[in-house]
Amino acid sequence: MSLFRLSGIVLALLILVGLAWSNPTTDDYLRFVEQELGKAIDRMDQGTSTREQQFVRQVFRSQSRKLLESFVRPNTVRRNWGLVSHYETHVADTKVVVLGLAGHFVPLHGVEEATLKIGRMAF
Repeated sequence: MSLFRLSGIVLALLILVGLAWSNPTTDDYLRFVEQELGKAIDRMDQGTSTREQQFVRQVFRSQSRKLLESFVRPNTVRRNWGLVSHYETHVADTKVVVLGLAGHFVPLHGVEEATLKIGRMAF
């Protein structure tokens, strides 16, 4: 076996170990969901008064952790495939599918729809 081929194998193994090590956890996923909900609330309907918008933002900031722990976590299934995790959450009659890879999340289905529904439900 040549040194070049051996170096390639070692590099590929290091990349695979790095991906497995950085595979996001369920807590990482909940932080991602919290950020997405925060973005949805920031984009909320401009037809509402500023006072109402500020109230909703304050309630969300103070209660977001409880909301996630009581509503999102129990409705989420994580499939850990070692290098990648598949998250499926059923929220607001919407199926949300997200892949977690290398510490990042790739929304595949339903994220925008669910955040809009939850943003509307805040009112």
